[in-house]
Amino acid sequence: KPMQFCHQYCRAKDPNGVPSSSQEFKGLLKKIWFDLYRREQTGDSSGFEHVFVGEVKNGEVSGFHNWIQFYLEEQKGGLDYRGYIKPRSQTDALADANDYLLSLQFSWHGVEKFVSTSFIGVSPEFELALYTMCFLVGEEENDVELNTGGAENDAYGLKIKCYKIARDKVGTSFPEV
Repeated sequence: KPMQFCHQYCRAKDPNGVPSSSQEFKGLLKKIWFDLYRREQTGDSSGFEHVFVGEVKNGEVSGFHNWIQFYLEEQKGGLDYRGYIKPRSQTDALADANDYLLSLQFSWHGVEKFVSTSFIGVSPEFELALYTMCFLVGEEENDVELNTGGAENDAYGLKIKCYKIARDKVGTSFPEV
């Protein structure tokens, strides 16, 4: 359902830029997320690879904003979790079962990532839909209010950063704490 909602939402916001047919919309998704572009050399990256899988370029981890990839890499022994970073201005903040968004520190195949913000426990389809909406009808910085479906006041605001590359592809997208 998240991708159907995404399609309807984007179509309503930009009927001229977002195709009406689901088949054409899937083609648009393939282009913006999976078509290759140049980061260091021709055809060495895609938006999906950067955001959901992560990349090591020039001795630095870039992207890598997906908790499932984090879990899988840690299980394989390729990732060393170093801890989470407290949100700004919340010196007493502790991570608990209600946290759906964390900034993490880790080493991946021996390369440090000092800050990577990720949703925790959400579906990849949810993330893909949210980031796609920001890409297609949003800005580089998007103020978003999410409701976790829990208690009545379990809604929270956050920023979703979304940067384009090669004019028509996702360069990166991630939540900001």
